[in-house]
Amino acid sequence: MRIAHILRKYQPAEWGGTETALQRLTEGLGRHGVESIVYCPSVPHENGIPPPGETDPLAEAGCTVKRFRATVPVCGLSRAQRRQMLAVGGNLLSFELPRLLARESGMALVHTHTLGRLGGIAQTIARRRRLPCVVTIHGGVLDLPERVHRELNAPVRGWFEWGRIFGWWWRARHVLTEADAILTCNPREAAQLRHQYPRQRIIVHPHGVATALFGPDHRPAARAAFPAIAGRTVLLCVGRIDPVKNQSWLVQRAPQIFQRHQDALLVLAGACTDPRYGETLRREVAALGIAHRVLFTGGLPPGDPRLLGLMQEARAVVLSSISETFGLVILEAWAAGKPVLASRTSGASALIRHGENGWLFDLANPLSFHTALNRTLQEPALAAQQAAEGARLVAAEYDTTVLAGRMKALYAQLIEEKHALHHPA
Repeated sequence: MRIAHILRKYQPAEWGGTETALQRLTEGLGRHGVESIVYCPSVPHENGIPPPGETDPLAEAGCTVKRFRATVPVCGLSRAQRRQMLAVGGNLLSFELPRLLARESGMALVHTHTLGRLGGIAQTIARRRRLPCVVTIHGGVLDLPERVHRELNAPVRGWFEWGRIFGWWWRARHVLTEADAILTCNPREAAQLRHQYPRQRIIVHPHGVATALFGPDHRPAARAAFPAIAGRTVLLCVGRIDPVKNQSWLVQRAPQIFQRHQDALLVLAGACTDPRYGETLRREVAALGIAHRVLFTGGLPPGDPRLLGLMQEARAVVLSSISETFGLVILEAWAAGKPVLASRTSGASALIRHGENGWLFDLANPLSFHTALNRTLQEPALAAQQAAEGARLVAAEYDTTVLAGRMKALYAQLIEEKHALHHPA
């Protein structure tokens, strides 16, 4: 079985949750005999050549990675704005992708991990080749806060978007209505999709965790890479440096945290995908006089012993996201045996049972966060009990191999249905 996966962005240096989810899915599919070809936009490096030594985690996971040229079809954007849209995978357009997909031999199904124009191209080519097309929603479509909707559209607001005619040609607005199956990791998103698209096959398919990665002790690697964590109470926030991940909210709470917990160190682990936000965040840290208490690690590849070690070293993993449709970091923290505190997003709320396997807090009510953090740090027995509950949940329901087996079964069902539709005899 040969599956083509379509991504709206793939830059190993700016790794995020979608890339992690796809890497683990394709690794699991490989164990089930499924071959994965990943199509993604070219990396916007000088001359299109990645820096020396940059690895390709998807290729290392056994995928065939094929790059295509893509553009931001909007007039008037500055170079920085264009670079930002490429970094976050804005609504791109590619004149090369249709040809590449049309010529891909032995393809049994197209699995697009993006909507918009690239998703429309993927689905149109699949339809022309009489292949099923699966759509996975990673970042949310209906279940998004209004603020996130505004920020996603802000870069192109007021500019001339010449790509709209091509979006119409590739039926970009019909990706969900014409998909053979729509997958989402978020039950609330699935419920809203079923209400809006009652005739569509909508399936909740969570992201998985390779629990075996967390078995060895990786803390020495983290301590060697980041000496500042030695002897400290590490509070770890994992996620790309981006307004949606809302690290600024944690930084604003940090002085009060440090006043109560004298040896606490806030560690922000993740690549910066929004340079302006990243600069603002660092200035905020400096203005508060806490630069020696906040550690920026930069981007860390998936499965990197330094990142695994940071999770194992942490006293708590904290997420302050504005929107989190799933919360893969929560599962990873549990796999590492650590307690979790997360803002009350739909993804976190679907995983965390407040007070039982973690804590949920309201961004509008900082006291709820401080109360949960104080209990986590001052009641180690309770923290360990919550982490153990989370670890049991991960082992039982979120193992990558089991989830990949379910995905292969769905692929096989859709391929059989499509074949029967076009060959009724």
